[in-house]
Amino acid sequence: MKIGYARVSTQDQNLDLQRDALRQAGCEKIFEEKESGRAGTKRPVFEAALAYLRPEDQLVVWKFDRLGRSLREMINTAHDLQAQGIKVLSLTENVDTETATGRMMFNLLGTVAEYFLDLNRERTIAGLKAAVARGRKGGRRKKLSDADIEAAKAMLAAGTIPVSEIAKRLGVGRTAFYSYFPQARASSSKSHNP
Repeated sequence: MKIGYARVSTQDQNLDLQRDALRQAGCEKIFEEKESGRAGTKRPVFEAALAYLRPEDQLVVWKFDRLGRSLREMINTAHDLQAQGIKVLSLTENVDTETATGRMMFNLLGTVAEYFLDLNRERTIAGLKAAVARGRKGGRRKKLSDADIEAAKAMLAAGTIPVSEIAKRLGVGRTAFYSYFPQARASSSKSHNP
């Protein structure tokens, strides 16, 4: 039986491409996960997929890096599965670990994938250091400008406009608004509970 495993790293990413490829490859069951693939990260759906597999089954992934982010983790997973009589197939690389050539290609591709991950990590760290040296701070940009905050303070002090309306005028949701003005939440709940 062909069992598929699809993973993306964040909730914002989409599994459609992997799901479609796995279905087209003939997978009867597909496990899907939105979880970081960093080494050491818990991946409960992946663990469930591994537990579901039986000898003679084939684990099908879109790319070998779905098995793990470190070369050691990918190789250990593939070797553990092979020892259980379970084959591994990567659709993108078109590599089947049942063959000697497939095993060699798996090791080579895993090495290349890890190399590019390391390069990306190094570039990211260098970029962050360069930004800090230029005085930039990391993290998300603020949703409200200083002028927006002053306007909101004035509207809150007046007490005539509901928080939801102030947030709407500023173009933010109530949750974001309360992150700037936590005291407004307490005032709002008091006005609703006389």
